[in-house]
Amino acid sequence: MQATVQDIAFAGFRAAVPVHRHSYVREPGIFTAAEAEKLEQSTGIYERRVLPPHLCASDMCVAAATDLLKSLEWDPSTVEVLIFVSQDSDYNLPATACLIQNRLGLPTSCAALDINLGCSGFIYATWIASTMLAGASGKRALVLCGDTSTRHLMPEDRSTRPLFGDAGAAVALEKRPGSGPMHVVMGTDGRGAPHIVVRAGGRRNPLIPGEQPMTAEQHETAYRDARLSLNGPEVFSFSLRAVPPLVKANLELAGLSSEQIDYFVLHQANKLMLDQIRRKIAVDAERFIVDLHDYGNTSSASIPLAICSSLSDKLTSGRHKLMLAGFGVGWSWASLIAEVGPIPAPAVIEVPDDFPPLQLGGR
Repeated sequence: MQATVQDIAFAGFRAAVPVHRHSYVREPGIFTAAEAEKLEQSTGIYERRVLPPHLCASDMCVAAATDLLKSLEWDPSTVEVLIFVSQDSDYNLPATACLIQNRLGLPTSCAALDINLGCSGFIYATWIASTMLAGASGKRALVLCGDTSTRHLMPEDRSTRPLFGDAGAAVALEKRPGSGPMHVVMGTDGRGAPHIVVRAGGRRNPLIPGEQPMTAEQHETAYRDARLSLNGPEVFSFSLRAVPPLVKANLELAGLSSEQIDYFVLHQANKLMLDQIRRKIAVDAERFIVDLHDYGNTSSASIPLAICSSLSDKLTSGRHKLMLAGFGVGWSWASLIAEVGPIPAPAVIEVPDDFPPLQLGGR
């Protein structure tokens, strides 16, 4: 699917990460020191941020959104679209976006919804929020993305444990006539669903206690199925197969060449994968953002986090054409081309352990 949205601008970016850092290079753990250093070279990841158990992805997003609204000097009552993208909702119901609307003090006229997508979710949510603004009376929107990926990992899983970190992000959109088009390309191939999956916890394979207690074997199966299963070779193959055509299709939709894009910011999966993709689409390293060193793979938050971490100085002056692309779990993929800037400096903030958690029915 392809779409073009007119007169919607990016107004600001903010990312939020936990204060807790973990590095297998600094503290080898399940790897030897030599293995950890080799892993850092291939993945580009030195350390990851890990959220304490009493906080959720929504709390990181609330922290990012609160700071962003302050920097923009936006009254919360002027925000009428809120989208929360996460595969780690606070509850099965209600939608976490409803709790965030209340916490941020957004008006009751605000349209708020959750989107259960991973690596491609930021692009999808940006397109949906932009389309909602373009066709309605509202003028401002917040797109929040966050996941606590570290909680899905088996403690001794050497293939996933060093890759994933926790993060949240908030992105502000505003209706601005004359701000230029936003070009979006999206796709899905559900045949890839088994290759990145948490099998237990939904309705197909629930973890809700039944009338009979679990046997020890059933308990062990449930424990493992509630953790991330990732087929690395298939994920790598899919990414190299899907992303170059995605980039090409988006450039064609926008009527641009790759040389006219100032910066490419793709989902930050791992350095080896990103390097391979960069070579396939023939983009020089200076315009291709790789920003995993301090955060790891942060799922839906990785693109806005990379923008906040790597492009803060650039976006405060002038206008820059960005191509943003997310791809992975689903399989699901999406890309977006838009001009961004000048905007207040994007920034990465830390969420302290005593940050007040999101509450049901209260602020």
